[in-house]
Parts: sequence; structure tokens; C-alpha cells
Amino acid sequence: MAGRLRLGTRGSALALRQTTWVADALRARWPALDIEVIPIRTSGDRLVEVSLAQFGGKGLFVKEIEEALLEGRIDVAVHSAKDLPMELAPGLVLVATSTREDPRDVLIAREGYGLRTLPTGARVGTSSLRRQAQLLHVRPDLRITPLRGNLDTRLRKLEQEGLDALVVAAAGVRRLGLEARITEWLGPELCLPAAGQGALGLEGRAGDERVRDLVAPLDHPPSATAVAAERAFVRRLGAGCHVSLAAFAEVGETIGLQGVVLSPDGKTVLRDALRGPRDTPEALGVALAERLLAQGAERVLAESAPTAAR
Repeated sequence: MAGRLRLGTRGSALALRQTTWVADALRARWPALDIEVIPIRTSGDRLVEVSLAQFGGKGLFVKEIEEALLEGRIDVAVHSAKDLPMELAPGLVLVATSTREDPRDVLIAREGYGLRTLPTGARVGTSSLRRQAQLLHVRPDLRITPLRGNLDTRLRKLEQEGLDALVVAAAGVRRLGLEARITEWLGPELCLPAAGQGALGLEGRAGDERVRDLVAPLDHPPSATAVAAERAFVRRLGAGCHVSLAAFAEVGETIGLQGVVLSPDGKTVLRDALRGPRDTPEALGVALAERLLAQGAERVLAESAPTAAR
């Protein structure tokens, strides 16, 4: 298929690496296609001194990219699926979900420590209330330090700001070829990942069948199903990705979905799991959210809502 396709993305090294992967995959499928990558600076990239929790985080890394898509300046937006707001802008749809990278979080420590072997009172950097709450649940003695910036910036700050460790998504570390820096992989039993973590979400304009046909080969149905279940769970709880909750789905013959809601200090934890058919991921996500709501999830989420709303 010939023609031109403009891919919009954030300008970070990781975002550009991810979008290059998308471009290369599309060129392999459509050799005659002229593909242009267009970096776009988002509010989240500009407001590096403001914590995601304080700013609210909703759409912080996608707003300007979605505007470019709606205005016709780009044809496809390439996002980390975990950054997508639970409700897309009117007129936009998710046209493909990539094969998911490893969805786990990882610990990167200066002295090679693991989570349980970090010194008492160790300083651990993260921008995520979800990670903060789960880390404090396991190690209430840790001193959590807000840490913003792209992955390469965070790695520099690990040394420059005297941190003992930081926690980031494994997917970004692997995509940048920095896996050797990982000192511990944090399994879901320790740190449940954010909804969509590890997958790329390709966003297009509703009704643009040309774009949908072009990117269709990049869609990975099992990953799309898992992400749909996780996003439905978060959406039903009325929360964005920058509060202390998490969801993780594994897809085989059925879907196994885990969800957790925590107080920011990690002292209150509501966790549950459900299994359901592959063809109704959203219904499974809603059902699991309802179970946690019945256990008091709304009250627990309200503890972090004032922080996130400022």
C-alpha cells in the first residue's frame, strides 16, 4: 500500500525508540509507504518539576498529541498504553495494541540491592503513587522520593541526587537496551503493574479506515484483550493512572485479572482476582472493580484523590 503516514509521538528517547519500532514494522508490511515520525512535546514533558500526583496526571502525556491527531497534523498517535487516559478524546479510537513487552516493574539500585535487602530508610525514587503504595506495603521504612523525567534522566538522577534505588517499568529499560542495570524484577505479587504497562497503544481518528487498515498488522489480540480488561477495571473505579491502584491481566484460554487498590502509605490494601472468557474483557474488568468497591475501594481511593486533584 502506497501513500504517506505521519506518526506522532513524544520526543523522549524511549518514545522515539518505540515509534521507530512501529515505523519499521509498518515499512516491512508496506514497503511503498512513506512514513514520517513527528515528535511532539507534551505538558508532561514540560512540567518536569511537578509531581504527577499533584498535577493529576490525566492526559498529561497525550493531550498535545491527541490535538495534533484531531487537527490532521498526524495520522497515528503512538503512546505507551499506560499513559492513555481511560476515556479517549471524542473522535479518537484505539486502532491497534502492540505485542506486550514484559509488563513488570523493576528495581535499579546503586549497590545492587533488591527490594528486601535495601538498607533501612533507603531513598527510592518514583513518580508513581501506585509504586509508592506497593513499595511501602512491603517496606514501610523506605523514604519515597518523587522522581520525574524520562528514563535516561531518572537514571542520571539516581547518581546525582544520592538515591539508593529507583523503580521503573521493565519495558522501557528493555527497549533502550539497559537491562543490565536491573537489580531486581518485581513480580505482580510485589508490585502489580499499571493498566496497559508494556504495550503500545496506536490511536487514530474514528472512521479513518485507511489508517486502521495500515496499522491492523501491528495489533496483537491477546495483548489488546489484556489491556482492555485492565482499562475497564480502572475506568469503573473512576480513577486515572496516577492514583494508587493497579491491574494486570494474563490471557490464555481465559482471562485471569488481578486488581489492587491501596492507600498511599501502603497500610490499606484491597486485592482480588477474577477469571472470565476471552471475548468479554471489559465485563471482567468491571466485575472485578465491583468486587473491590464492595470492599471499600471508593473510600481508599479518596485518600489519594485530594493529592491528585491539586
